[in-house]
Amino acid sequence: MAFFPYGLIETDHLRERDEKLGAVIKRIGPIRRDIVPDPFEALILSVVNQQISKQAAQTVWNRLCTLLGQVTAERLAGVAPAQLRACGLSDRKVGYLKGIAEAALGRIDFAGLSNLPDREIIDTLSALPGVGVWTAEMFLIFSLCRPDVVSYGDLALRRGMMKLYGLTDLPREKFQIYRGNYSPYGSVASLYLWAFSA
Repeated sequence: MAFFPYGLIETDHLRERDEKLGAVIKRIGPIRRDIVPDPFEALILSVVNQQISKQAAQTVWNRLCTLLGQVTAERLAGVAPAQLRACGLSDRKVGYLKGIAEAALGRIDFAGLSNLPDREIIDTLSALPGVGVWTAEMFLIFSLCRPDVVSYGDLALRRGMMKLYGLTDLPREKFQIYRGNYSPYGSVASLYLWAFSA
């Protein structure tokens, strides 16, 4: 099992830049969040997880892994839609997964995504049906381990930020100010804001 990599350099920086976040970091201690290093598998997993409970998603994922043996574009493209539906996937998600597999076999080099800047990866992936900006941002954190991702589209993260700073609303402009304080370790700040919002 692999975890998002960070240490004292990142947390000391955040504690120095933001006293309130620093207090949360001190109270919570180290956070271990699983990552999925294979970019194609990570994106497929994120689509499977969309809009269903954690338990249901795990069941569907286990069935999909059993069906495919290994989650690759070639294997996913080669199975019939009915086999994917039998794993518990909706027709819409079956279409999304098939589309991602086709893109991976054609116009998108998943292995080369790690060489691109964050914005280009978000633009590339969010152009795929079933993959929005938020999904692409989570991909940056939990597959590519990009260090400075703070998603305005993440409700739990915004809730954590509002709770931390005692806010009743959080316009994007104010969000960007806090986000700037966290840089270049916004992804670690995100981990703590999620934990704080729970």
